[in-house]
Amino acid sequence: MVLEWGPTEQFVGTAEELGSQAGELRCAAQAAVEAIERAVGTQGVTFELLGVKAVRAFDATVVIVSLTSRQQARASRLVGSFITDDFSSRGAALAVLNATNRLLGNIFSRTEKGNGGDKP
Repeated sequence: MVLEWGPTEQFVGTAEELGSQAGELRCAAQAAVEAIERAVGTQGVTFELLGVKAVRAFDATVVIVSLTSRQQARASRLVGSFITDDFSSRGAALAVLNATNRLLGNIFSRTEKGNGGDKP
């Protein structure tokens, strides 16, 4: 999984799981978590993937992830989802990004204000 910040900066996350549909979803979600942790670097935030599941609902597949986030002494539970037409690993990665979006937006916003608008 590769996340990009601007045209030149990339953050790579990798993971290995069992060769099953559930394993593929978990692997993609874990790789997304790793890439996010590399992107936030020294901001003091860590994430743990608790679970990932794909369910059929409303004539579509919904990939749901559950994470915990730790920032200093504070822990938060995050949930994200992504609606897709299949059980692809892309849906799991996007569900992780959905779960962490608001928290990361706040972190990057504080970082940019604190260093004159530079990247985190």
